[in-house]
Amino acid sequence: MELHDYLVILRKRWMSILLITALWVAVAMSATLLATPTYQAKSQVFVSVSTGGSTADLLQGSNFSQNQVTSYTDMVTSPRVLIPVIEKLGLATTPDQLAGSITADNPLNTQLINITVTDVSPRTASDIANATAESLGTQVTALEKPAGSQPSPIHVSTIRTASVPTAPASPNKKLNLVEGLLVGLVLGFGLALLRDVLDTKVRTDADVQKITDASVIARIGYDDDAPVHPLIVHSSPHSHRSEAFRRLRTNLQFLDIADRPKTIVVTSSLSGEGKSTTAINLAITLADAGSKVALVDADLRLPAVAEYMGLEGEVGLTTVLIGQVDLQEAIQPWGDHDLHVLTSGEVPPNPSELLGSRSMANLLEQLTSQYDIVLIDTPPLLPVTDAAILAKITGGAVVIASADRIHRQQLADGLGSLEDVGARVLGVVLNRLAHKQNNGYSYYDYAYTPAQATGAKGRRKHSRSASSDPAQTRTTHSSTRRVSSEADPSETDRIDQEPVRVTSLPHDDL
Repeated sequence: MELHDYLVILRKRWMSILLITALWVAVAMSATLLATPTYQAKSQVFVSVSTGGSTADLLQGSNFSQNQVTSYTDMVTSPRVLIPVIEKLGLATTPDQLAGSITADNPLNTQLINITVTDVSPRTASDIANATAESLGTQVTALEKPAGSQPSPIHVSTIRTASVPTAPASPNKKLNLVEGLLVGLVLGFGLALLRDVLDTKVRTDADVQKITDASVIARIGYDDDAPVHPLIVHSSPHSHRSEAFRRLRTNLQFLDIADRPKTIVVTSSLSGEGKSTTAINLAITLADAGSKVALVDADLRLPAVAEYMGLEGEVGLTTVLIGQVDLQEAIQPWGDHDLHVLTSGEVPPNPSELLGSRSMANLLEQLTSQYDIVLIDTPPLLPVTDAAILAKITGGAVVIASADRIHRQQLADGLGSLEDVGARVLGVVLNRLAHKQNNGYSYYDYAYTPAQATGAKGRRKHSRSASSDPAQTRTTHSSTRRVSSEADPSETDRIDQEPVRVTSLPHDDL
């Protein structure tokens, strides 16, 4: 991963990182406040050897004492030293327990021993440190005393008496706060990074680009009322989602001017990704633009076009393929424009064989000779092979990918099934995008205002906020004011006749 990838993760997951950091800081401060304060007292002793006055004797004594200091340091926490301390101070503890609160160290190349005592009472800590230093000197003198009446050559002298500490050694509030902050940031970013690595769902164009060279030809947003109004282009033609479908229409029209497909399969990798509603809305927008369109419901397993469009579904594609009726008898007109729909008909026992038959190929040839464009709604790619069969004998497939639902591997497998049969992938449509997932795109939205409300017909006012009523919103198709332009004479004529309000909006609302 590059620096840019980490910055993207930070921008995308900053809220969770902040929450984890705050939580960790709160835990650290809570532990600090609940912890019992402890105090540390330190005493220091010096180990020396009695020798003669010559330089050789002094050097020999110094080397000897340095070698012995290591042993004396270990003696500090021994029962021989600590039992007299317990008896002197009247402590209710054992030597092993007391040893747990005492540490001793010998600075490098010195004859010094530092004795540090930790206790909840500052007075007790200093008393134990001083008593331990005194007891160590007594025990070393006794152990090193030669036979007879000669005095011990080793002397352990206290050179620093432990004083009563005035501030607790722990907990350190400032240090704990800094550590909690740093640990929280590292943990938060680490979890965000792990989540991003493990998150294989398709959410953005970048996710699609990781698995295919096919372009994202449209981004369609998700509205809460989308399931209630699936034909958004018909029920709310000026909404943002309707504009997204017009953008899809435009991009398809300019996809390949030299070899523009006349028959297009609309499919998805999994069921429930919105392929049927996309096919229907795309067909309506194409018809609105003046094209003669045929919409074929070739999903012979779970057909939905007839139900969505309010048409008779018993007679349709299957009845035409088996020769019971002619195409002209089965196909049904819909709406005010030149849109005709061939519903699925009765569900057959052998959909794949029927769609791959010679009759289906002949039907497609007949449709392409009569219509400017033929859209074919098919089953999803992964469960069955129907869509791949039809994509091979048509101009290509538009694959719908539902954001936050389908995983990258599933989309890759779906696209792979098309590549395996040599079918052409025209592009990918990211469907059901949340507003925040459309960052970086903008378009111009024109809010329609009646002449009576403005007081001047034909007058245009620039505004930075759009009308909240979709019915009062209209979108131009001017190439100078949109990223993806389209020519729609009927829309342009109406714009010239009606006053509008110009509004610049982000593509989050598509």
